[in-house]
Amino acid sequence: MNNSIAQKLKYKQSIIKFSMKYGVTKASIEFNVNRRTIYRWRERYDGTLESLKDKSHRPKHHPNEHTAEEIKLIKDYKANNKETGLVVLWVKLRRAGYTRTIQGLYHVMIRLGIYKKAPSKRKRKQAPEVPIARYPGERVQIDVKYVPRECMSKELKEIGEKYYQYTAIDEYTRLRYTYFCKEHNTYESRVFVDRLIKYFPFKIELIQTDNGFEFTNRLSWNAFNKNKKTMFEKRLEELKIKHSLIRPHTPTQNGKVERSHRKDQERFYYKRVFINLEDLQEKGRRWLREYNNFPMRPLKWLSPIEKLQEYQGI
Repeated sequence: MNNSIAQKLKYKQSIIKFSMKYGVTKASIEFNVNRRTIYRWRERYDGTLESLKDKSHRPKHHPNEHTAEEIKLIKDYKANNKETGLVVLWVKLRRAGYTRTIQGLYHVMIRLGIYKKAPSKRKRKQAPEVPIARYPGERVQIDVKYVPRECMSKELKEIGEKYYQYTAIDEYTRLRYTYFCKEHNTYESRVFVDRLIKYFPFKIELIQTDNGFEFTNRLSWNAFNKNKKTMFEKRLEELKIKHSLIRPHTPTQNGKVERSHRKDQERFYYKRVFINLEDLQEKGRRWLREYNNFPMRPLKWLSPIEKLQEYQGI
């Protein structure tokens, strides 16, 4: 035991012994200690110095801790959604009446042992700063994703069928549009732009893409083709939409659409099988509605639809 702690405990012991001999009131006056404190020490005192040690002042229960009902709700939802991520689970719980923050849900699930802490990610090299979009349509990112082969039915695999997903995402609202087709070429890119114009309820000023041949001939080895406008680029000129190209081999510059493709992989393509293109398109439409109505952290937990409505003052 530390010397100074031992001296304090012996001092308490001497006050207790004095109070037992001459009374608590006299001890209180003599040592300038509150009577209630002396009574408390006497109740704890069993003849040993250990019994006079200060107990923890930490409350046994936090005033804002989860209730038994909330914990049961979390456990039930987690049991029925075992492979669901934290954000999706939190949104489902909110729809069931859960009012805590996502941070609160994370900490209670860690404490209950029903959620594994994600390993820290390796820091990437900082990408060049891109101006933040100030309004809907100021900048829209477009990219193409291969539909995973494992999502194709046995019959589609046998005939070597391939499908592609065109995706556009507005940087300000995160509102998204997707289009599924059998090719990814400059013609389909043009078709996609026409569909996108009809879908987005605002004017598009600039579209940003990578340097794929479905968008541009910029990286063509052929000098003649290099300066030749693709059907996609010509359509953008007709629509008076600016076209911005990211630096070659720098997908992080198109990060918002890239991240949305990761969400597709985790929450749409995972464990799904498509029997034909029409089946993929129908399920894709349902997933698009869900995506555009799903709360997002960058939007301060508004959905893309709500973010657009907020901007419009609805």
